Amino acid sequence: MTGAAARDPEFVGFQNIERVLTGPDIGASMWSTVVFVVGSAVIGQNGLGLLLAVLIQHRSRFVRQTVSATVISAWVLPEVVAALAIHEVLNDHGPMNQLFRFMGTGPQEWLYTAPMSVVIVANAWHGAAFSLLIYQAALDEVPGELIEAAQIDGAGPVRRFRYVVLPLIRRTIAANLVLVTLQNIGMFSLIFVLTGGGPGNKTETLPLLMYEQAFKYGRIGLGAAIALVLLLLGAVFSSAYVRSLSRQV
Repeated sequence: MTGAAARDPEFVGFQNIERVLTGPDIGASMWSTVVFVVGSAVIGQNGLGLLLAVLIQHRSRFVRQTVSATVISAWVLPEVVAALAIHEVLNDHGPMNQLFRFMGTGPQEWLYTAPMSVVIVANAWHGAAFSLLIYQAALDEVPGELIEAAQIDGAGPVRRFRYVVLPLIRRTIAANLVLVTLQNIGMFSLIFVLTGGGPGNKTETLPLLMYEQAFKYGRIGLGAAIALVLLLLGAVFSSAYVRSLSRQV
């Protein structure tokens, strides 16, 4: 038999948890995860989906179907394909840098100068369709007579949305925020293909750190401990959404 024999499992208690919480990489990875989730899930997918749903609610059937089909076409792409598409758009000879050249400015190394912004925008574009469909269904259930009554009372579009529509869909908002957060907090493929966690560790979220420790360095226990931290972070996000949006808006 060749090769070294595998070591017997050793019970280390909470040692891996301690190593994770005191390690030099956990703080940066946790911050990157929070920034990614807030930018990509809360503001990006959730906000963009709600905005599109509101803008096309009273439009013609053709406009609604066209916008929905366009957004859903990005959603059905596998994460790896979506990441490769964004990479082609942003590379040196891609359409974005060609536009910059046409405007007289030099090309930009987007994945080096603004890597977190790139992965946030890419993931928001890729997953906004889920929130759009959720909010389209919620807005269709808002009674039309309430909107008409508010309009007769002199309320403008912003006030009607703030005081009539928003309170009626707040539970849908809470549910959607929980769902998109849990979907995005474990995002791996899109970030791994676009940046690999780099440059440096600027986009190394907890899932990428977990993969690195568990499969690159063979520290399975440490990777499992990072997964537990990721689970707790998701619980914190979900609890915050439910508590804040379960109150009267």
